[in-house]
Amino acid sequence: MQQLRPAELKSWLDDPARPKPLLLDVREGWEYERCHLDGATLLPMSTLQTRLGELDPQREMVVICHHGVRSFHVARFLEANGFSNVINLTGGVDAWAKEVDRAMPTY
Repeated sequence: MQQLRPAELKSWLDDPARPKPLLLDVREGWEYERCHLDGATLLPMSTLQTRLGELDPQREMVVICHHGVRSFHVARFLEANGFSNVINLTGGVDAWAKEVDRAMPTY
C-alpha cells in the first residue's frame, strides 16, 4: 500500500496538471465537523462495508483519518476488495494541521 505525507498530498492537490484524487475521510461525523480537508468525502469506517458500492474501485483515492491508523486499515480493506489506487495519508488530519495548515483545528 502506498503512503503519503501531508506535504506530498498538498503538492499533488496544488498541481493543476495532475488529476485530483478522491479524499476519503473515514472518521466519524463529529470529527469531520471539527476539521477536515477541503473537498473530502465523509464515509465513516463504521459504514464502509455497507457503502462500499458507492466507491469507484478504479479511482485514485487518499484515505484520511485522525492519525493515519484507521485510514491504514481501511486502505488495506479496500485493496483486499479490488481497489487498486489506494493511498494512506500518514499522520492523518493531525499531521496535516501540524505540517500544512496550522490554522486547522486539532483535537
